[in-house]
Amino acid sequence: MAVNHGSKRIVVGAHYGLRDWLSQRVTAALMALFTVVLLAQVLLISGPIGYTEWAGIFATQWMKVLTFAVILAMLYHVWVGVRDIWMDYIKPVALRLSLQIFTIVWLVGCAGWAIQVLWRL
Repeated sequence: MAVNHGSKRIVVGAHYGLRDWLSQRVTAALMALFTVVLLAQVLLISGPIGYTEWAGIFATQWMKVLTFAVILAMLYHVWVGVRDIWMDYIKPVALRLSLQIFTIVWLVGCAGWAIQVLWRL
């Protein structure tokens, strides 16, 4: 016989756990790999690094694709982290939803700007 104690437990975001944990690790690993690749390219350039050398690093298609993948990974990484902060610490639903919408709009704007800069090089 089940006993009902009269309280309903509200669990917010409980189904995200393992997926979010794993996505944070995978996106962090991709960003770390990108950092190593970028540092290797910067260290292989002899002499001072100016705009021409910096643009040359990102001129190849594979580097643009890798950078684009890292931008998407970083955006998802940030989204998962900030969303969890909003869910954990902001209790009024309207305020939490407003902050989540603002975060999404901000991240989409940052993605657009980053991609525009990348393909303009």
